[in-house]
Amino acid sequence: MPYLDVYQTPLDANTAAHLLRRATFGPTKQEIAAFSGLSAAQAVNQLIANSTYHTSPPPPVDLDETKPTAGQPFLTLPFNKERRSEWCYYIRYWWATLMADQSKPPSVLEKLTTFWQNHFVVPQGVVFDYRMTDSYMQLLRRNALGNFKTMTFEMTNEAAMLLFQNGNENAKTKPNENYARELQELFVVGQKDFYGNPNYLEDDVKAAAKVLTGWQVKNYLAEGSTSFEVVFTPDRHDPDLKTFSSKYGSRIIQGRTDKSGAEQEIHELIDILTAHPESAKHICRKLYRWYVNANIDLEIENNVIIPLANLFSAPANGFRIEPLIRALLSSEIFYDQKNRGAIFKSPMELVIGTLRFFEMKVPNMMGDLRAFRIYGKFAYDNMASLQQRLIDQPSVFGYVPYYQTGYSKNWINGTAIGLRNYVTDRYIIPHTDQEIRPGYVLWIDLVAWATALQPNFSDVQGTPAITSEFIVEQMTQNLFVFELTQNQKNFLIDSIMMTGVTRNTWINEWNAYRAAPTDINKKNAVQRRCRLLLRHMFSMAEYHVF
Repeated sequence: MPYLDVYQTPLDANTAAHLLRRATFGPTKQEIAAFSGLSAAQAVNQLIANSTYHTSPPPPVDLDETKPTAGQPFLTLPFNKERRSEWCYYIRYWWATLMADQSKPPSVLEKLTTFWQNHFVVPQGVVFDYRMTDSYMQLLRRNALGNFKTMTFEMTNEAAMLLFQNGNENAKTKPNENYARELQELFVVGQKDFYGNPNYLEDDVKAAAKVLTGWQVKNYLAEGSTSFEVVFTPDRHDPDLKTFSSKYGSRIIQGRTDKSGAEQEIHELIDILTAHPESAKHICRKLYRWYVNANIDLEIENNVIIPLANLFSAPANGFRIEPLIRALLSSEIFYDQKNRGAIFKSPMELVIGTLRFFEMKVPNMMGDLRAFRIYGKFAYDNMASLQQRLIDQPSVFGYVPYYQTGYSKNWINGTAIGLRNYVTDRYIIPHTDQEIRPGYVLWIDLVAWATALQPNFSDVQGTPAITSEFIVEQMTQNLFVFELTQNQKNFLIDSIMMTGVTRNTWINEWNAYRAAPTDINKKNAVQRRCRLLLRHMFSMAEYHVF
């Protein structure tokens, strides 16, 4: 197998959909059609280039139309303790709508930003200062395709990270090792190599903690404050030599006393960590599991991870992320048949992917605050009900299915299946709170969808009715990773859609509706069959993998 050679076969609908499912939060039908016929290299280049359309979205605004600040960007307003919880949620809604947005060309940015947010974890529910969460998110977005070393340096003195990892308390007289440990265990080097050997020692954690002393956050949760900043206090910084173990080549960092010197120490620390032979491999393994497959055996380690790591750390790239993403998403291994359908959808991929596939448009944030809030809340609440609270991981390790044995399989259990069915039911049978404005209900209008499939809808005598077979073909198109078998399709038609009556019953019911589209009973008969069909499709295992 050529592994990292560029996949040469032009993309068809199946492979285009595979790329878009993995690189974004799920494609629309139009996006699948647009990417079909491209080469893998062309498609990935386009997804990367399209990121420029997404890098500077309008900032989140106050979505409560009853407040005097309605529609205003609240991040520049004086800090408001009374509304901090509400505005923290509005940031979550804002990001959920960016994931679901269909008005711009598809790009890798949102899915990749989500990877980094689950890598450099800072839970919003811990920091709870919406300004600092926004600053942290902007750091991730602008660096998502940039340089990993630059992102790590900026993250090290990012206010939200300092607060979450207690860097704010790290002083020479009382070092706090939290961030120094996570920087090595999780963020850069990895705790162990592929064979289980430790990558660093406790003395390395202590040495790194001394490098990181002296930085504090000013105006955290300060009522009425109009800004916040990270400040350096020389008296809190350890100016002594910091000596690292043989795991890092026994490197030494010279202590400094001023702010620029302390920043230089951090740069040197990151250089030391990234020079570790396991650092690039650690990042490449995480990206492989995110985009391709959770299973990394010796074959994948030798033929995919190590070559990717060499590419990532090569002097020509210097830990630039974009070449790494380009190589991985255009590779033979990415399109290998065994890697399709190999990942269980996270709640984000399920909820956002369904919104996108069925083209439930995001309302304009400034044009309709209430509609935008309801849409964002719908997306966030349904992810949260499935145990994936946006920007709020349960620990510094991230969401459990991205690091524990079993990986994405951990999204699925007896309870989760029932909850997933409840969530997907809401797309078919909406609750009253899903009417985001008159005429726009957040749901899949299956009767309208079927009507659009019928040529000359009102010409009942002159135009043959669309069949139940045609409905199933259209509804399953690109919905699943794999084409359903004929037996599966027959089951969907006869046992689910038609509930045991003949297929001609559909023809009669459909034509009756065509002849009297305002008759609610006739419309409901059609709607019932389409709902039964899609509801069962949503419950099929094939819908929950990608």
